[in-house]
Amino acid sequence: MAMINPGSTNFIQAIINEDLKTGKNEGRVHTRFPPEPNGYLHIGHAKSICLNFGTAALYQGLCNLRFDDTNPSKEEIEFVESIKEDVRWLGFDWEDRMYFASDYFEQLYDFAVELIKLGHAYVCDLSATQIREYRGTLTEPGKNSPYRDRTVEENLDLFRRMRAGEFADGSRVLRAKIDMASPNLNMRDPVLYRILRQTHHRTGDKWCIYPMYDYAHPLSDYLEGITHSICTLEFEDHRPLYDWPLEVLNLKDRPQQIEFARLNLTHTVMSKRILRELVEQGYVSGWDDPRMPTISGLRRRGVTPAAIRDFCERIGVAKSNSTVDIGLLEHCIREDLNEKALRVMAVLRPLKVVIENYPEDQVEELDAENNPENPAMGVRKIPFSRVIYIEQEDFMEDPPKKFFRLSPGKEVRLKHAYIIKCEQVIKDEKTGQIIELRCTYDPETRSGMASGTRKVKGTLHWVSARHAVPAEVRLLNHLFLSENPGEEKSELGYKASLNPDSLEVLSSCLVEPSLTEATPDTRYQFLRQGYFALDPVDSSPENLVFNRVVSLRDSWAKAQKS
Repeated sequence: MAMINPGSTNFIQAIINEDLKTGKNEGRVHTRFPPEPNGYLHIGHAKSICLNFGTAALYQGLCNLRFDDTNPSKEEIEFVESIKEDVRWLGFDWEDRMYFASDYFEQLYDFAVELIKLGHAYVCDLSATQIREYRGTLTEPGKNSPYRDRTVEENLDLFRRMRAGEFADGSRVLRAKIDMASPNLNMRDPVLYRILRQTHHRTGDKWCIYPMYDYAHPLSDYLEGITHSICTLEFEDHRPLYDWPLEVLNLKDRPQQIEFARLNLTHTVMSKRILRELVEQGYVSGWDDPRMPTISGLRRRGVTPAAIRDFCERIGVAKSNSTVDIGLLEHCIREDLNEKALRVMAVLRPLKVVIENYPEDQVEELDAENNPENPAMGVRKIPFSRVIYIEQEDFMEDPPKKFFRLSPGKEVRLKHAYIIKCEQVIKDEKTGQIIELRCTYDPETRSGMASGTRKVKGTLHWVSARHAVPAEVRLLNHLFLSENPGEEKSELGYKASLNPDSLEVLSSCLVEPSLTEATPDTRYQFLRQGYFALDPVDSSPENLVFNRVVSLRDSWAKAQKS
């Protein structure tokens, strides 16, 4: 039996606490996560997963994974498997409680027959267009279908023949008989079943009629013994319809629908329809494109489940819709990676540096800490030699004031190594482009040694030319320029806001040799560049590919402090 949570902070927990006080549901707490297998899950679904599974865990209850597979025209096994993977990856376990609405098709049909017998449902021959016309508007009541007063016997016969496949797709539907003058449009004789000849991914061609979501969902909850049916706010107006079949069928121990605000995120779309368009029309490489807000995209990007769970905890549970700044998600990712990520050196746009007074054949193994935030992660050896590479942007021939990186006649420290001084600039004779720097080093300034304490203002990352490993680096930015994609007054809609620079591929990068041991499960901070992870799809031992998980700059956190 569940125990009251005295530290409750959200309204859903308050409802459950009250139910436990009054002995409702015999002290049980049983929730469910009910995705439609018609696409990949996104960050908004992550909030629902964390809420449903997390609430059940808080009260020592149960949470089911149930697939709402009532529309076979849009559903695929691929989506079922991806959803299972996402839920597991986020750290939740449905144990032996994985169900499908299709598990209940026979029982849902029997319930529909009972509704007909009770005079609460009828077979209607109006077309979909006519049903919309008869429905009325927010200010005008609907009008009854001419088929609304068919006898129980006629309705039973027609519904049986619908199931038997005697009628064409779309020619007839089963509708609830409620109230065509109801102020709630959802209660104006909604459709319960439609004829649809489409092979189902689980039941094959056994059925040619399929229940609608608003009918199947409450009855599936009932059949599974769900106590609290937690859903997003757009279903608030559907709550009377959720309760209707449970009430008219006089079912006991009915589940309770509770609505919470869905997650809206700046620079992001959460519509499955739009996400599917982005995939099918080639704007992204797939559902798991690292720029996508899908859980699989975030996973491929290198975001950890801990960061997503932390984000979902921070945004909380509200009763009214709002939009969360994507900067908060990025802040959670940075906080998570700060203590976990190995610090390494990678040069994204290399510029050759020859240290003229360093012995040509000498190689030193220098000590470098793996993570200064976590000394337990130890140190590693990095090779240093006469020829190195630095970032192109770390050198300016004619620098402005307060430029503390390398320039002619100036000194900088090489991270974990020595202080060097730029003596000469080599340019391409035809283009005038800087192609090489000639420098000298001070052998008395090695980091970590007593003699290496001389201070300079600039510190640069670098890689040894002889030991550097080629890599491709993908700099990922927001997929949309607008904070609220789709709100632009443009015929293109959300496409008008697509960011042409959402992906920048750098193919000539050089990384330190320790990264030959990189795995997709390890996160790295490329010094001064951001947090990165090995791409699990495109990378190989012969072709290292890294995605930028998130940049180092945390403007959101700074804004909260100001």
